[in-house]
Amino acid sequence: MGRRWARPLAAAGLVACAAAGISAPEKAEAREIVRVNFNAEPGTIVIRNSERRLYLVKENGIAIRYRVAVGRASEQWEGRTVVNGRHVRPAWSPPAVVRRANPSLPDVIPGGAPNNPMGEGALTLAGGEYAIHGTSASMRRSVGTAASFGCFRMLNEDVVDLMNRVGVGATVVVTR
Repeated sequence: MGRRWARPLAAAGLVACAAAGISAPEKAEAREIVRVNFNAEPGTIVIRNSERRLYLVKENGIAIRYRVAVGRASEQWEGRTVVNGRHVRPAWSPPAVVRRANPSLPDVIPGGAPNNPMGEGALTLAGGEYAIHGTSASMRRSVGTAASFGCFRMLNEDVVDLMNRVGVGATVVVTR
């Protein structure tokens, strides 16, 4: 086994959860406060494709860790970008790559529709057609897997939490 990249904080983490106004995780896989061993400015979002986790960096080596669905092996990407939009219950128009794989999709799925893959919210990313977004009820089980066309899919309650913590201009770093 290799070196652990992040570890949950024990009792102190639960206190930090309560102090931050978030509930303690119900399962080990849920949103949790962790100690990290990488350098990034507070407010930076770090996504690790190999872990299928998103980290919101806080101060003093602490981060909030969320489960995410990442791109399928052929759709994963790495790089640095910024959040360029915050959208609550956005409508969704399938990009060309998704339309080729699913030609029967409508041109637009209204925001709030049960089949809208953006769910309760989306943080759009500069430089492409990617976003960090919620999910439809039918796709909840994909969170924590490699299932998307390059976006990062979160549970709706987690994307709402993240959107309440970051704004336009936040740095996003995506790594292997």
